[in-house]
Amino acid sequence: MVRRLRTIMRKAHGESGQALVEAALAIPVLLVLVFGVVAAGRITEAKIAVQAAARESSRALAVAPSEEQGIADALTAGENVAVGYGLDGSRLTIDLDSGGFSRGGTVTSDVQYSVSLSDLPLLNFFDVDVGASHSERIDFYRSREAAAR
Repeated sequence: MVRRLRTIMRKAHGESGQALVEAALAIPVLLVLVFGVVAAGRITEAKIAVQAAARESSRALAVAPSEEQGIADALTAGENVAVGYGLDGSRLTIDLDSGGFSRGGTVTSDVQYSVSLSDLPLLNFFDVDVGASHSERIDFYRSREAAAR
């Protein structure tokens, strides 16, 4: 019995650093995976917010009574949606194309956002740009008389 105990102790004593070496190899890989998942979540959330901002801003422009009012409403709508999703307004760009603003015409909104990953270790050396574009058709039967008055 004593002989078995000594044999077990010798084997256990010879492998005492193995767990430390395995942990030293596995922990960096796991950290990169965890931070990568967090970064992918942030990028996906920002992409959804940018798509919503593009959709709302183009819709606001399409239903406006005049081109000037529509551009102002579209910028406000896009910025409000982005802020509602938690995006930083200083990193947001909204480009609008009224396309002549005629009945049956198409208005387009292009929204760009720079997702900052600077607070994530191992991924803090770059930003990711996400963008979306949405077009809305101006109704044929929508009256433009209110803009002429």
